[in-house]
Amino acid sequence: MMEIEQMKVGFMDVFCYLVSCPRTKECLVIDPAGDEDQVVERIKEKDLNLKYIVNTHGHGDHICGNARVKELTGAKIVMHELDDQMSNSPQGQMMARQWGFTLSPPTDITVTDGDQIVVGDVSLEVIHTPGHSPGGICLLGDGNLFSGDTLFVGGIGRTDLPGASMSQFMEAIKEKVLTLPGETIVWPGHDYGVRPSSTIQIERETNPWLS
Repeated sequence: MMEIEQMKVGFMDVFCYLVSCPRTKECLVIDPAGDEDQVVERIKEKDLNLKYIVNTHGHGDHICGNARVKELTGAKIVMHELDDQMSNSPQGQMMARQWGFTLSPPTDITVTDGDQIVVGDVSLEVIHTPGHSPGGICLLGDGNLFSGDTLFVGGIGRTDLPGASMSQFMEAIKEKVLTLPGETIVWPGHDYGVRPSSTIQIERETNPWLS
């Protein structure tokens, strides 16, 4: 059974997650997008060994903490191959700079749909959900879905950025996300909703974007 800690970081209300294996004390961090020193301090407080920095997608507000966390811990950066290409492109780096975000170091491990990211006894399945960005992903394990900017509490990610597609996005959400068991807990990428987490069933029934 995984342990999950949700932390709101940075100035864009990004939710960062510590996901750890209680037995081995191995962990990964999802989207350390600000307050990086505090995130690493929390990892030390819990006596955890950080193996991976996993990005749900390659936009600057989710990868801006990669450099600092990698510097402090040596953890490997993991991202979908398409968003690795996007974030390292001249256009992607220019957009990050315009938003005032620190650029990420190169990705160490690229993943694609169906891959597993493993820390100790914990395994997270990569679900490719393009539309907000070409290589956006959700991470599924033990009845928990870390949904990044794919699915929010009562909302979905924006589709007005380069590489986005509303039709592709809705297809991915309906075919790959809403088909999960209703009791699956949704851990979103931003604190934009009326509560910090939700379930697939609640989002099916109440999310205005999905009706």
